[in-house]
Amino acid sequence: MKPLGPIPAGFSAIAGELAIGGLKSSALVRKAGGTPLFVYSREMIEARMAALRNAMPPQLRIHYAMKANPYAPILEFIADLVDGLDVASGGELELARAAGYLAREISFAGPGKRDTELKQAIATGVTLHCESAGEIERALTFGIALQVAPRLAIRVNPSFELRGSGMKMGGGAKPFGIDEDQVPALARRIVDAGADWRGFHIYTGSQSLDAAALIETQGNVLDLAARLAREAGVAVPHLNMGGGFGIPYFDKDKPLDIAAIGAALTGRFASLPPELTDTKFAIELGRYLVGEAGVYLTRIVDRKVSHGITYLITDGGLHHQLAASGNFGAVVRRNYPLAIASRFDAPPEEEANVVGCLCTPLDRLADAAHLPRAEVGDLVAVFCAGAYGATASPSAFLGQGPAREVLV
Repeated sequence: MKPLGPIPAGFSAIAGELAIGGLKSSALVRKAGGTPLFVYSREMIEARMAALRNAMPPQLRIHYAMKANPYAPILEFIADLVDGLDVASGGELELARAAGYLAREISFAGPGKRDTELKQAIATGVTLHCESAGEIERALTFGIALQVAPRLAIRVNPSFELRGSGMKMGGGAKPFGIDEDQVPALARRIVDAGADWRGFHIYTGSQSLDAAALIETQGNVLDLAARLAREAGVAVPHLNMGGGFGIPYFDKDKPLDIAAIGAALTGRFASLPPELTDTKFAIELGRYLVGEAGVYLTRIVDRKVSHGITYLITDGGLHHQLAASGNFGAVVRRNYPLAIASRFDAPPEEEANVVGCLCTPLDRLADAAHLPRAEVGDLVAVFCAGAYGATASPSAFLGQGPAREVLV
């Protein structure tokens, strides 16, 4: 048997069935019109934000990285909980504006911004996190043409990285950000050109469960920002310190100790260098805010035995849950948290493989999992589905189309 990942705290059963937001899974599916279905819990997002606010220093702003989940009801709901929004495309910027976010609350990062996106961002008044010298020059040129002082920050590619992170986005050669040795001259260029200088964005990696590594990286970020400001001779109005907070997906993963991170950051804020005494600080988090609040529900459409191995075949799969299938950058496939939602409190009694409906052996949701006996018609729940699910998976593959979504 291969162990399943840990089911996040906060889920319970009603009459033996998985409940989300106080409603049974089957009721949610009926209301939505069928499966596959993503269900997101308001209560769990609120609880996560409350715990984070309690742990972090009060002056730290919390931004939502909407690439994790741009579902419009989530964007609208979380707007009252966070202090800003980070987007990574012109399309996300349009969704953010449609959800009611003010331009001053939005920052825009990402390599390869098109001219149309730069013009859109400048005209709208959002902060651009510039990722190359060429991007800075284009932004300045478009600002002149639009007769607007563009709000520009520099995304820094630091020489260090976040130890143990799932995806490393800083340190060494990277498509992201401007190498730290080039930053002082370019910061002066932005200020001297009359742009609205907004400071630095230093993002090093994602999906870390190591509080010590995150504490070390946040300290390095503060030291680097102060040094760059000193070398450039500019103030740092705002410092986006990145994110990197992970959630447990796999067996033996432990929740991140945010209390330790908050205590360390509070200590650093109490003794800031002079270059940062007037700086406003933010972290940007995506999956940490919404990942554990989401469940993917899919129905078993067939049960079969092949060479003595039981297969539970569902109407969902990797086209909605690419990460759970192990095809989203994983080196070795491990099981996500998964349960038979229809028999949530039943004891396990068989070993089964849970697979999707696609015509590919890559479409796997659980391998050799110890589960309650499940039959055709039962619902399967894949947990930790609130981030990088619906929009980070190939929903058009084999003509399957998107899953339904609901916020409860």
